[in-house]
Amino acid sequence: MNILLVYPENPDTFWSFKHALRFTNKKSSIPPLGLITVSALLPKNWNKKLIDLNVNKLRHDDLTWADYVFISGMYVQTDSANRIIDECRKYNVKIVGGGPLFTQNYNHYLHIDHLVLNEAEVTLPMFINDIESGKKPQKIYRSDEYADMTQTPTPDFSLLSLKDYVAMNIQVARGCPFACDFCEITSLLGHKVRMKDTYQVIAELDALYQQNWRGIVSIVDDNFIGNKKQIKYDLLPAMIEWMKEHKYPFTFNTQTSIDLADDDEMMTMMIEAGFFSAFIGIETPDEQGLKDCNKIQNRNRDLLQSVKKIQMAGFQVTGGFIVGFDSDSPTVFERQIDFIQQSGIVSALVGMLNAPKNTKLYDRLEAENRILSDATGNTTDLTINFIPKMDMDELMEGYKSIIHSIYSSRPYYKRARMFLLNHQQHHKRQKKFELSLISGFIKSVIVVGIIKRGRREYWKFIAWTLFRRPDLFVNAATLTVFGYHYRTIFKIRK
Repeated sequence: MNILLVYPENPDTFWSFKHALRFTNKKSSIPPLGLITVSALLPKNWNKKLIDLNVNKLRHDDLTWADYVFISGMYVQTDSANRIIDECRKYNVKIVGGGPLFTQNYNHYLHIDHLVLNEAEVTLPMFINDIESGKKPQKIYRSDEYADMTQTPTPDFSLLSLKDYVAMNIQVARGCPFACDFCEITSLLGHKVRMKDTYQVIAELDALYQQNWRGIVSIVDDNFIGNKKQIKYDLLPAMIEWMKEHKYPFTFNTQTSIDLADDDEMMTMMIEAGFFSAFIGIETPDEQGLKDCNKIQNRNRDLLQSVKKIQMAGFQVTGGFIVGFDSDSPTVFERQIDFIQQSGIVSALVGMLNAPKNTKLYDRLEAENRILSDATGNTTDLTINFIPKMDMDELMEGYKSIIHSIYSSRPYYKRARMFLLNHQQHHKRQKKFELSLISGFIKSVIVVGIIKRGRREYWKFIAWTLFRRPDLFVNAATLTVFGYHYRTIFKIRK
């Protein structure tokens, strides 16, 4: 069998970093981990080729080579996935769809050949068995069973052109112990946190190391500390030892819940293992809003102090924020701005609330006849898929005021200075000269410091860094590029 694995293009969002990538020699931030894991699940004697549309174009020759085209993606990639499907049908290539996009919306894709839904470790073997035994493959393969992560193979990193990516990625666990009502993770992957064995994670680090990867590794778990006991007493000690033995070739970023702040020892161990950044869903400083969305891990705590504690431990915190809860009043916009500025969270990703399918929020709003459309999955496209309690125009204008207030050059660089002033870079990393860093900085000087508006604040920030935190100059230069990306997305001109 010739299997072509195709990953759809990411639209222009917070997470695509498309405008930041122009300052690097990279084409995409991270590779399609799901598809290279699927590749490892396929029979060894099947031929596999990967096309990541964020890196390469899909050619006619690729399609004519393939017996099957496997497509996987997220809801935000719907438009690109639909174009891939149209192209495959034009050349009469059989299509297999899987992953979150098709699992959540399989009824929209009954025109493609086969749907392998839910977790591939469970349903893909059913499809393979039918092919190998000469049976006619079914239209839909589904299962309510959750995958045993201890049986998940090491992803097929050999399919990747590593030089095209800013970071590599691995997955340690699936599932989340919490139940935020706007989040579809638990409906897809369950409440129980299912983890790989520590030796599997170490094997994946070995595989990346042997592929000569050096740099950032994103651990893409929805909550890395979901199983604190196993992380703290088994995985982290092994990662610390591995990093020492290999002279610290990687740095790690991940997603965690805010209760990371409650465990000083775990934060220290994560920093020692090479973690430098954590995305945390803060959502709102309003206690009623947190109650309404069942964000229990954020309630009854000083959120600002928790963020500060994580930062002081050595992490760069990226925060997720939401407006549009039923309990939100017009004062919420200024409260969000104040919280973000006081926290020193440089990358504050603010979106309007949307209700994805298969969430408690969607079910409640559907019962109240408030659903307007499917959610796009894009938190930056200025859409909301339900009728909010607040006047829609007021909500939209309030959201725009937050974006303008936190990503205009002056407030953005103010937060960046606050972060750099307090940041203690504890983690070790291999020191090596990288020409790409110099070329990237030169590009940022030309684009951000000379051509674009906001250049006065840019130069003030660069000068401040050279005098106050020269040891963090690379961090500072990176933050200027991120700021450019955020301002470009929202067309902020100053």
